[in-house]
Amino acid sequence: MTVFDAASASNRSEFAARVNRIQPSQSGAAAQRVRELQAQGRTILNLTQGEPDFDTPDNVVQAALAAMKRGETKYTNTDGTAVLKETIAKKFARENGLSYKVSQISVANGAKQILFNALAATLDHGDEVIIPAPYWVSYPEMVSFFGGVPKIVACPAARNFKLDPIDLERAITSRTRWLLLNSPSNPTGAVYTRRELEPIIDVLRRNPHVWLLSDDIYEHLVYDGLEYCTPAAIDQSVAERTLVVNGVSKAYCMTGWRIGYAAGPAKLISQMAKLQSQATANPSSISQAAAVEALNGPQEGLRERAEKYQRRRNLVLEGLASVPGLACDKPSGAFYVFPSCRDLIGKRTPDGTVLADDKDFCKYLLDAEGVAVVHGAAYGLSPHFRISYATADETLKEACVRIARACSRLS
Repeated sequence: MTVFDAASASNRSEFAARVNRIQPSQSGAAAQRVRELQAQGRTILNLTQGEPDFDTPDNVVQAALAAMKRGETKYTNTDGTAVLKETIAKKFARENGLSYKVSQISVANGAKQILFNALAATLDHGDEVIIPAPYWVSYPEMVSFFGGVPKIVACPAARNFKLDPIDLERAITSRTRWLLLNSPSNPTGAVYTRRELEPIIDVLRRNPHVWLLSDDIYEHLVYDGLEYCTPAAIDQSVAERTLVVNGVSKAYCMTGWRIGYAAGPAKLISQMAKLQSQATANPSSISQAAAVEALNGPQEGLRERAEKYQRRRNLVLEGLASVPGLACDKPSGAFYVFPSCRDLIGKRTPDGTVLADDKDFCKYLLDAEGVAVVHGAAYGLSPHFRISYATADETLKEACVRIARACSRLS
């Protein structure tokens, strides 16, 4: 007979340990704070959101409407329709020189679910994932959720926020499961060239137990004539243990449609599909039809939007260049800049508050000038802050004026 132990039950946490290991998304929290202040009537210049401000292209919207009229509103295959998977395989061949079968393609409710599925399928307690910092806020939290160990490798501005192959090799142990690489990067906009990727791939070639998780979600947002290269295109032996993650959110302005996709080893893809079948099942059938049109339809808009983002990047860099106490490298991709506020830490605000760190600095910008940005500690590297320039030119110009004014008042 089982004896109920009331004392043991009372000592147990109300929630699972895995939930207590993670924190809410700090960039999401910053965006939520902006919405709360706006609801209170405050005028806030919101530079926190990593979301294109352009509308979804009309041909994509029309494709979704046509799919609904055809009755494509039922369940689909768990990890994507055959037509969408075939379209994705063609995209990889056309744009990246990569060859995949349909069995090597996964479709999910956004790239975030792809990452979640991949880590869930591969991590056991104590397995390590190497994450260059600065990093997207969710990477280490996902690893921790599954009992893994985030191995953070600092990539400071002096290295253009890029991973040193020597540091990578030093970080690898017998428990290393993945290297997680994001190019172009959120939050820095750093882009790895083929020449910079090759020595990293050499390290992975020497360590065949380490897999590569390549987050290419900002692939089409590269500037100054730079040619994009995905790591999987460099070496076939490493490509065979690489999961290439992408989606339609950033390139095609489809964040709310929630379609992410990936290509990789069929044995991994099948395990990810198994997990998804017990979690969310298939992504929206209508969104999948829209994604087919996005990937198959006219692609001229990709370059047009990238040119607009490049102009906005230049506008922000120009606006920040003369601000005392700030230093900002020129990013090559995505739609973020990641300035340093090191020289302002320790200074006092007009009300006498000492800025102890980048979080204090960002709070000061919000309180004093209504400019919302995200502090660098959220991305694993202080003292910096992230500005998203995926917003209107006039908003960016005004934000730079306000940031300059706030910094000039520090003493």
